[in-house]
Amino acid sequence: MHAEGAGSPAWSEGNLVRPLIHGATYFARLHEELSALQAGDRVWFTDWRGDGDERLTPDGPAIGELLARLARAGVRGLIWRSHGERVSAPMSNLSNEHLSRQINDAGGEVLLDQRVRLFGCHHQKLFVIRSRIDPSRDVAFVGGIDLSHSRRDDADHLGDPQAVEMDPRYGKQPPWHDAAVELRGPVVADVLELFAERWNDPHPLDRRTPYRMLLQRLADMPRHPKPLPETAPPPPTAGPHAVQLLRTYGVKHPPFPFAPGGERSVAQAYTKAFSLARSLIYIEDQYLWSAEVAAGIAAALEQNPGLNVIAVVPRYPDSDGPLGGPPKRLGQLRAIETISRAAPDRFGVFNLENRAGTPIYIHAKICIIDDTWFTCGSDNFNRRSWTTDSELTCAVIDTTAGEQGPGPGSGASAPLAHRVRRQLWAEHLGFDEDAPRFQNPADGLSLWNAAADALDDWHETGARQPRPKGHVRHHTTEPVSPLQRLWAAPANRFLVDPDGRPRRLRGTTRF
Repeated sequence: MHAEGAGSPAWSEGNLVRPLIHGATYFARLHEELSALQAGDRVWFTDWRGDGDERLTPDGPAIGELLARLARAGVRGLIWRSHGERVSAPMSNLSNEHLSRQINDAGGEVLLDQRVRLFGCHHQKLFVIRSRIDPSRDVAFVGGIDLSHSRRDDADHLGDPQAVEMDPRYGKQPPWHDAAVELRGPVVADVLELFAERWNDPHPLDRRTPYRMLLQRLADMPRHPKPLPETAPPPPTAGPHAVQLLRTYGVKHPPFPFAPGGERSVAQAYTKAFSLARSLIYIEDQYLWSAEVAAGIAAALEQNPGLNVIAVVPRYPDSDGPLGGPPKRLGQLRAIETISRAAPDRFGVFNLENRAGTPIYIHAKICIIDDTWFTCGSDNFNRRSWTTDSELTCAVIDTTAGEQGPGPGSGASAPLAHRVRRQLWAEHLGFDEDAPRFQNPADGLSLWNAAADALDDWHETGARQPRPKGHVRHHTTEPVSPLQRLWAAPANRFLVDPDGRPRRLRGTTRF
């Protein structure tokens, strides 16, 4: 792994990457792999929030029930300790504690981890499953999907029946868009190494305050994990995809032993990728906040006159109350203004709604550049994810792309990034995935603007005609008044979107 100044993490080649769009797809695959475990197989996972009663399929089982059933075979996990229900709902301290206790009571070892920077959190979401006898069966899952309520939605976007409470405009069963990737090949060992680094951190799992120590004791949690078993050799080559594991770790005291100066390879990779983009940057993100993120995208637009940028974000923050809403909206307003000034005709921001007109909450963290490079992971496009919280994101390149000659190709022969984009656009825009109009990424912004214009006009004229295809609406962030900005700006800077870089880098766009 790489500490500050050590360069970007190495690429792992010979892997097979399978995008899993939607929580229902991911949960179904996770259920299949966990249900196929045999004696001696082992499981490791990390999570931000876990609800033990969340069903992996409509008929079950619940995630806590299944992991408890497998616990004695070797289930180890790290779940964020959280700040507590009263401090930061829906960041669920009790839910995480209950899931941990359920698995531990059955013989596993799942620990609540608070080894983070002040105001930070552990946000990585991963699963590693390794076979005792057949390394070709080894698999890892990485993405933005928590083991929690609201995530099990599909392409119809009717929402998860087991829902979290959100802004009421999302309804009682909020539609939810999310994504993860399934990994096979040598990179599985790299994901497990990342887990082991956190697990083996010698510092206590709880923050060294009497309150945190009491919480850990009340939860019947140890302050230090037990040693991990010896690791096996990496799995064999499985496919044509190169994967780079990108991470964020904030600078903290005591430091992470594996990243004593923090790590910001997520931010560094995006900064480089933006500068190399020529035709399209496509983003699906929960936030799109912060001056630092916006500066890199704006610079790319200024430097490359053929570049277009499409961003898909939620219509409203997940909680948009009088205190929580303005700091979040202010960060997004500033970011969108910065990018728009660079190239107003080559930048579009959109949100999505289901067929009933209910907004779809965008929780996916995906970026596709020029149909050759794409990312999927836990980080959002904000300062917190790039500098403060622990994050894990996979950057993926299809090494067969250079063998296909000029152009993106089509169908199964196209580069993986191209196929991911077509799958997402087919759903959002309401066209067949093989539609020729999806072929050229440079044509994308005009397609999105046309789809959003049609659906916006349909709503404005009273929805008297048949509803247009697709889910796309033009996005406008609700304003923040001058009076609100007086307190929302510092709240955004220090609480909502803090900067975890070393002091010498703060106030710059360098990572």
